[in-house]
Amino acid sequence: MSFSTFIILCLEGMLLSFNVAASSALIPSIAADFGVSQFIAGRIVWFYMLPYGVAALVYGPLIRIIDAKRVELFCILGFAAANLMVGFAGDITTLFIARFLMGIFGASVIPLALILIARHKAPQEKGRFVGIFFSTTFAASLSGLFLSGVIAWRWIYFIPAIAGFVLSLVILLYLPSFKKEADSLRVNYPAVFKNRAIIGIFTYIFLVSLFYHGVQQWLSVYFSERYSFGQFIISALLTLTSVSGILGEVLGGRLADSLGRVRTAGLGIILMAASVFILLLKAPLFFLAALMIIWGLGWTFNHAGISTLLTDVPDKYLNESASLNSSVRFISGGLGAALGGILIQKGFQVWLFIFGACILSLIIFNKKEKAWARIY
Repeated sequence: MSFSTFIILCLEGMLLSFNVAASSALIPSIAADFGVSQFIAGRIVWFYMLPYGVAALVYGPLIRIIDAKRVELFCILGFAAANLMVGFAGDITTLFIARFLMGIFGASVIPLALILIARHKAPQEKGRFVGIFFSTTFAASLSGLFLSGVIAWRWIYFIPAIAGFVLSLVILLYLPSFKKEADSLRVNYPAVFKNRAIIGIFTYIFLVSLFYHGVQQWLSVYFSERYSFGQFIISALLTLTSVSGILGEVLGGRLADSLGRVRTAGLGIILMAASVFILLLKAPLFFLAALMIIWGLGWTFNHAGISTLLTDVPDKYLNESASLNSSVRFISGGLGAALGGILIQKGFQVWLFIFGACILSLIIFNKKEKAWARIY
């Protein structure tokens, strides 16, 4: 895989991620614009996440029979068109349909990136490229989040629409064909589910995403209710999480190559759990800022370690594993957000203690390092 090909993959990841975080922040503005409740407008998150999680299962097997370049060109064009549809939406129903299409088309990007890195990079450098790829997605998400507070909400979708059409031209002209890698249609999910090591990895991914989003999606409520912080301080604290995530993906990828995939993921678990438990104590603002940085580093260390581990699976499992990674993360993340909403109503102490204990319990999966190594 050439440097230019990797750059195009990163640009696709950035396009996909630009309005992921911003869409949640824009719910009040969208609700006011269409004259609906914020609860109804909030469905734009689910109308994206659920089809994304399901569609991701298709793309891994699909590129066995169709040139990955054609798949990406079609999906990026579709993703750009869906963003344009959101920007021009005249009613909330049209917006929901457009978000559904965004999820369907956007789900192709990350599986393809992991598959290409797995097949075209040496084992000792896979982590570095995985880390760089995901750090660019964090940077794009952070940019969209910042712009959502200073420009009209429709432009958060017009920007990736325009960029998507331009990127489609770049893909057409400069992304090489992967036709030689095409094979017969094989859907190996049954074989994947018979491999105990891979099942263990995806169980771990499901749980860590569930617990992470159970905390992350409710931090703004926690800071608002417990500390009475205004929107500016809350946004600044959450921005620190994204900023540290950019560094965390790059550093986590390098650690995955040098320290080991599972150990890097375990280090992330320790940092995440420590952050949550310390949040149980009422702390000054500068201390909370430090905790958000540690929380972001912990999540991205774990994410980089496990994502790199998935690039090590045998080729016969690779396409399905790359698709399952995206699917499981999105579905479990949505469930985690819902569970967090239930627990936080029981009290902040209950919410933080339960999720902190659950996150810390995942350290037992580090004992699976030898078992997981069998997939290499």
